[in-house]
Amino acid sequence: MEALSKIESQQLQVSYPDNLEEQALSLVGTDIYHKLIKGYTEKQWGKDSKDLPAFIIRRLPFRFTYNNNYYNDIYQGIPIGGYNPIFKKCFAKADVLINTDFLSHGELSNKAKVTIYTGAIDRYFDYCFGQLEYCSLHFEMETLEIENYQGNAAVNYTDRETPYTRIIESKHFEFGKQPNTVITKEFPAPWKDDGEPFYPVNTTENNKRYEQYKKKAEQSKDVYFAGRLGAYKYSLLSAKKTERTFKK
Repeated sequence: MEALSKIESQQLQVSYPDNLEEQALSLVGTDIYHKLIKGYTEKQWGKDSKDLPAFIIRRLPFRFTYNNNYYNDIYQGIPIGGYNPIFKKCFAKADVLINTDFLSHGELSNKAKVTIYTGAIDRYFDYCFGQLEYCSLHFEMETLEIENYQGNAAVNYTDRETPYTRIIESKHFEFGKQPNTVITKEFPAPWKDDGEPFYPVNTTENNKRYEQYKKKAEQSKDVYFAGRLGAYKYSLLSAKKTERTFKK
């Protein structure tokens, strides 16, 4: 009750938060916002929190419980054995091409009656309405001659000064007993044409441009645009569905 009272005394009273900062302040107040959210968010996106949409923080549950799960879903986490067995079963009878640029091989689209495209939607249409904005990531892996580095699979660094956003220690996903451990530091990186886009930057300007691509995509016969890059949405779990329904 004391924590709740403290937060309520600091919460921003606003009916319709206009950006991420207003949304966060209306949920958690000033102390938690400045300690855990502001620096991490601006480091991750490379933008001021006032210039980011409110839904980025709204998608996360805010609760006063001891439940430290990311979401309130009944089932969540890493599948036993990891994700590789799932994808191996999904594509066991399929021809898989790697190191192949789909858009540079137009003949590939002629081999299928239906195409599900999960790449960047603006690149698919040759940037006819201009480029959309994305965030990228850079990873640095280290093998350490110790059994345990951080005691957890993922630890986030919320301060602005630390250059990376999190450290992943993979052995903790399945509680490995290896004598050494491997850690991966995740760094935010500006996206460039020759880099890999990871996250759409859903500013008002980018969303308006995406709407033009969306209308053009809806006219594409037998091509469905999906995923973060195809649908240009950071979170597909909480956002309204915009892709056309796929029917056999």
